[in-house]
Amino acid sequence: MRYAIFLAASPLLLSPNAFSQPAQVEAPNFPTRPVRIVVPFPPGGGTEAFARLIAEKLTERWGQQVIIDNRGGAGGTIGSYLAAKSPPDGYTLLIGLNGTHGMAQSLYRKIPYDTIKDFAPITMLAIGPNILAVHPSVPVKSVKELIALAKAKPGQLYFGSPGTGTPPHLQLEVFKLMAGINITHVPYKGGGPANIALLSGEVQGAFTAVTVGLPFIRAGKLRALGLTGAKRPAFLSEFPTIAESGVPGYDENTWYGMFAPAGLPPALLTKLNTDLVKVLLSPELKEYFAPQGQEMVGNSPEQFGEIVRAEVAKWAKVIKEIGLRID
Repeated sequence: MRYAIFLAASPLLLSPNAFSQPAQVEAPNFPTRPVRIVVPFPPGGGTEAFARLIAEKLTERWGQQVIIDNRGGAGGTIGSYLAAKSPPDGYTLLIGLNGTHGMAQSLYRKIPYDTIKDFAPITMLAIGPNILAVHPSVPVKSVKELIALAKAKPGQLYFGSPGTGTPPHLQLEVFKLMAGINITHVPYKGGGPANIALLSGEVQGAFTAVTVGLPFIRAGKLRALGLTGAKRPAFLSEFPTIAESGVPGYDENTWYGMFAPAGLPPALLTKLNTDLVKVLLSPELKEYFAPQGQEMVGNSPEQFGEIVRAEVAKWAKVIKEIGLRID
């Protein structure tokens, strides 16, 4: 079985109403006041790494402060809903990922937004693998050894994630299904707390974001067993993929994208896409994220929208097969 997605190629204190003022925006004059990017997870996770650098570059480009607003909870759906109900004037943007805009629609019995109808896709930001990592106290050095240990001790290994329904959680569930093993999932309130739990040995393993886990792997505080993508990125070639390490066909990258509330004026959508693509494809961002295995994308709203629709359909089938639903 193969589950895969194929692709073509500092905080500012403001009043509570700073972002909620309605505005008639002419794209060439945008922005005339601060813009916020909602990150639907607590600080410290992989999503925030993209948001902070992109916000910095957009601030330079626009001459207006771009502020990160962390709104964690419910696998990213709380922050996503906040963005969805904001005015479609360009002053509230959202960094979503395949968890919030692919998996959530089928995973949650009741979700307060429609992935397709309530958002305007602007562009995919990046795509890349996560790392299957374990605490050094776990007596395994490969994916095959982990599978053998899990079969010998069903349900006795604990893997953390940023929360139920997040990409690392679903990557774990697909791994369990394809490997035929039982590992206990432990959800945390974000990537930061999940990483702390892994580093302390509170959980034995996790599918961690490269941006978060790699420094600890290099320092010997975590042990990498495999990459979730089908191929090894050039800067991560020292690590095998899970597919080549005992689970053939396993291919689960994580992607990040920028969204706005539905109803965004076409001229403003075009401007946001143009400015974001220029930022994403700048040498500085490429050089910063390439060592973390991330490929910067920067596609059109139409291309990104097609990918989102394909992800919703894909995960509807996967989640049904896994038999996982959240009330």
